[in-house]
Amino acid sequence: MMEVSKPRRLFLWCMAAIYMVAFVSLYVQIPGLYGNEGLLPARLELRYGIRSSPTLLWLGPHLGLDIQASMELLCLLGALLSLAAVLMEALRDSLVFLCLWVSYLFMYQVGQVFLYFQWDSLLLETGFLTVLVAPLTLVRGSRGIREHDSMTFWLVRWLLFRLMFASGAVKLMSRCPTWWGLTALTYHYETQCIPTPLAWFAHQLPVWWHKLSVVATFVIEIAAPFLFFSPLRRLRLGAFYLQVLLQTLIILSGNYNFFNLLTLTLCLSLLDNQHVNFWLRKRDDNRERKEAGSSERWSWICYLLELMVWSLIIFGTIVFFDLQFDPHKNGVSSRTAFTFDQFNQFLKAITIPCIWMGVLSLTWEMITSIFRCACVSGFLTRFWGMFQWSVFAAAAASMFTISLVPLSHMEYDSHVHLWPVVRQAYDLVDRLQLVNSYGFFGWVTGVGGRPEVVLEGSYDGVTWTEIEFMYKPGNVSAPPAVVTPHQPRLDWQMWFAALGASAPWFTSLVYRLLQGKPDVIELIQTDVSQYPFHQQPPTYVRAHRYRYWFTERKPDGSHQARWWRRVYDEEFYPMVHLGHTYLENMLSRYGLKDKLPPRHPSNNTVVQLLSWTRSQVKGIPAHTIIWAMLACSATWCFLMGLISNRKHTDRISTCTETVVNLIDEAEKQGDEKSDAEQEKEEEVEKD
Repeated sequence: MMEVSKPRRLFLWCMAAIYMVAFVSLYVQIPGLYGNEGLLPARLELRYGIRSSPTLLWLGPHLGLDIQASMELLCLLGALLSLAAVLMEALRDSLVFLCLWVSYLFMYQVGQVFLYFQWDSLLLETGFLTVLVAPLTLVRGSRGIREHDSMTFWLVRWLLFRLMFASGAVKLMSRCPTWWGLTALTYHYETQCIPTPLAWFAHQLPVWWHKLSVVATFVIEIAAPFLFFSPLRRLRLGAFYLQVLLQTLIILSGNYNFFNLLTLTLCLSLLDNQHVNFWLRKRDDNRERKEAGSSERWSWICYLLELMVWSLIIFGTIVFFDLQFDPHKNGVSSRTAFTFDQFNQFLKAITIPCIWMGVLSLTWEMITSIFRCACVSGFLTRFWGMFQWSVFAAAAASMFTISLVPLSHMEYDSHVHLWPVVRQAYDLVDRLQLVNSYGFFGWVTGVGGRPEVVLEGSYDGVTWTEIEFMYKPGNVSAPPAVVTPHQPRLDWQMWFAALGASAPWFTSLVYRLLQGKPDVIELIQTDVSQYPFHQQPPTYVRAHRYRYWFTERKPDGSHQARWWRRVYDEEFYPMVHLGHTYLENMLSRYGLKDKLPPRHPSNNTVVQLLSWTRSQVKGIPAHTIIWAMLACSATWCFLMGLISNRKHTDRISTCTETVVNLIDEAEKQGDEKSDAEQEKEEEVEKD
């Protein structure tokens, strides 16, 4: 029976840290994105978009705050609460995580296009599961192990399975020729949104290595997730380390904010106390040693089964991707040895068994949990445990049931045959983001070169100056940035804009640059002095689309002076100025010049505090703030852990010393008693 108390505690700590990152990253961008003079003012969204949706932001006017100040206050409270949860275990509580989830949900409701990313939905879904996983320490005043913890923690593993399997399946279901041809990574490193410097070096690897990496990706995302529910512990650990390997490589080669960190946090659901103790170099408790000892006679059977599973995975990989050693390239040749129809048939055959696998696995967790509840001594304790089990079992079953809707989206027939009541239940909670569909990197873009939009400004319409962003590629000599776990949301949307036509927010961006709005400029350059038009706004602004490629390594193996090369593609946005007919028509079309109700500025204590806080972080890059907070939090937790271990060691030493003294005293009394008895016997003999 797997003990999960330590992975669960580590999971809660990581979730608190990820919430802190998400709130801080969003907070620094609120004025430029959603401010009253930002790209997409939240006042417009609240006025026209979500009147029927409940949100705490409606309470802002009652506190003397406008919408921008309300969003900043909500983000700051979320950041402070998550920071407190990182530092103090007592605050990693179900009620605290509920507050964090509700706060991020309210931000998501007004986030519009800048917050509609899959990782934001993933954070909301994981955050709601965290509410079920976390203990009610603030109510009960205890951080003890609950009998149903393994059952609620299982939901995290089920989410990880859905995430990884869907991410692998969507790559093939999209019919993207690069995924089917195993050449996706020959383009991915240079065409992803914000690559890292290591992406340049990864791009220089030989083609056979890129193709083999794609094969490994399919194995890790499609085959390995089925091992998550294996009854053999070492198979689960093997799947865990495969996922860690994939996510680590993605972190090193691309800036995907907190997404990969969140995925690694989900992977903690595959661990148990025994393996965490192995990391910490701690000895297992008596119960775990007893369980390990009782299974020694069956260990050879387990080893044989594990060897068969890994051999089957390796053999299937060789067969389905026709892996062969190529002596001419000193590498491994590979190709996809199955068709789209065959893969589609595989999905049809595997979707229903996946659902039953989840049903059986969850049922087993429920049975083991109720068995533990029944074995607790004391009638009242047993009754309370059974009541808790009933509540959380119903919650787990409900979450699992509605998650079948997004899971079955991959295969039409299975989705159609779902019970209508399941789809109705899913529709009822859809806007709360309790369960979502996933599928990352389904289509590789930029096969003919990475499209990139370059903004330019001018005072006379003749001499033009490029407006460089802090993070996205622009200057061909500038190295790629490293910003993880921060997400510069404007830079991300610039990448999406380059793939298609201009969006409403892009027209708003051009308009704000012509006006010289400082909040929007800080989204482009935190250090405003680096912005070429910081003294006076440009008179004209235009945008062109270029095609970017990574430069190639020199024949002698040395690095090029430039990281990128580019060629001109086409005009993306025409030259405009304030009052230009085209600009005015676009602003009116998108409702960006609609008149809003007059605002009544307030100067109460909350507003002053928000202004002071904003002034303290102004001019500091967001990723610097985030890493500083993470470093300080990790250092604090490490020091507290050392102190706790020292106190524990001192307590053990004191107890040991007391026991030794008692033993010595008992032995001394025994010796004295023996001497007295011996003297008495000698006197008797003399008599």
